[in-house]
Amino acid sequence: MRGPLAEPVPGATTVTLLTEGTYPHSHGGVSVWCDQLVTGMPDITFRVIAVTGTGRETLAWPIPPQVTAVSCVPLWGPPRAVRATPPRGRAMRCFLTGYERFLLALLDPDRERLFATELYRLAEYAEHGTLSAAMASEPAVRLLVRLWNRPDLPIASARPTLHDALTATDLLEHALRPLAAVPPADGVTHAVSGGLAALPGLVARERHGTPFLLTEHGVYLRERYLGFRAEPYGWPVKALMLGFFRLLAQESYRRAALVTPGNRYNRRWEEHGGTPPERIRTVYNGVDPAAFPPAGPEPDTPTLSWAGRVDPIKGLETLIRAFALVREEIPTARLRLFGGTPRGAEDYRSSCETLATELGVAGAVTFEGRVEDIRDAYAAGTVVMLSSISEGFPFTLIEAMSCGRATVSTDVGGVREAVGDSGLVVPPRDPERMARAALTLLRDPALRARMGEAARLRVIEQFTLRRTISAFREIYHELSGHRGGVAGPAPAAAMALAADGTA
Repeated sequence: MRGPLAEPVPGATTVTLLTEGTYPHSHGGVSVWCDQLVTGMPDITFRVIAVTGTGRETLAWPIPPQVTAVSCVPLWGPPRAVRATPPRGRAMRCFLTGYERFLLALLDPDRERLFATELYRLAEYAEHGTLSAAMASEPAVRLLVRLWNRPDLPIASARPTLHDALTATDLLEHALRPLAAVPPADGVTHAVSGGLAALPGLVARERHGTPFLLTEHGVYLRERYLGFRAEPYGWPVKALMLGFFRLLAQESYRRAALVTPGNRYNRRWEEHGGTPPERIRTVYNGVDPAAFPPAGPEPDTPTLSWAGRVDPIKGLETLIRAFALVREEIPTARLRLFGGTPRGAEDYRSSCETLATELGVAGAVTFEGRVEDIRDAYAAGTVVMLSSISEGFPFTLIEAMSCGRATVSTDVGGVREAVGDSGLVVPPRDPERMARAALTLLRDPALRARMGEAARLRVIEQFTLRRTISAFREIYHELSGHRGGVAGPAPAAAMALAADGTA
């Protein structure tokens, strides 16, 4: 945990940003958005609770004076400030009773109503430092095995094993670690994604009535569904974890004072997830057109450029396959990929490099790494590409548009809303359609110029940073004056934790 960085401004609105894997410890679109939001509001006092990987990550962004504290909640490694032994006696029996109800909520659709009550009870154990040890205890693991194999539950047909139970317990324990963060009792909490980042905000809402604001840039639940398809776990493990993420999304939508999607696509998911329409307010991402001026002359060699983090969700295999088709028509074409490779994505990058070799285009595909000035990535392309299989309202796209570059993008999230008629949009995971669109633009300089000019004008008219910051400043002031009531069950877990541990 990094302690206070500056004294709060007396009387200022206080906002606690809740992040996961982004600001202020990494680069990328959501981190850019957070930095713009914070630096654009010197009149707001900010704190940050950042869900990170190990807790050893260094700061990737300078912290402005209005940020008074940055706290880390690492998901991996030994849990911090916890008791090494689980509760005993009556306290353990109380834990197992509530934990059984929590697991049943994840496994049985008829018991989903138990989820919220038991989630907040688990937060009390996390606060006292006993949740991790209690979940990892032999009685808790065997409880999961017994529930999994109940004949009245559909998951029993998958024949869950003890190994499945150990794996699921480990994943669930790590996912619940943000419950141990100190929940803010004042101001507004603002989760900049759904999922695990929302947990401290939900606990603050439950305990103190702190207004909870949720902004999803991508649809967190959809991305968990996509991500778990490639995970090596058995179906019982996947079903349990996806049940957790689904119910957590529903609870986040239910408890949010306001949900601010960045596009209509996200809004549909959030309405479907149970958010009342009157509590949804769309706020588009924005850029400063002066900071992203026209990129200037195109490169001498026909070049497709891409910018982002190297990650399976970015669909780089599709882009490389499309580029191989482009090379068949334009042998001098190049593909330049700008962006870092996060920890854990090294194998994915290697597979992309192997694919380029297998397709015979390795010499024309370059992984440039993280670029100091992202505008250089857009200027490097004759056409800027976006190949993602999931997005919200991507920054790289509107930045490239502001730079006046023609774009080819996949039809995911809010991409079509962003592009309008100023670029070409193709289905995701379709190399042939992507290649045809890229060839259309590469062969027609006049069309590229018209689309580039239209793209920059569209950004200036609809997607400016000033609009985004003004909208959130208004929302912060609005919510800070309306505290929610504290609802929920009596703190039975806390009563049990006070027991002396005797049988």
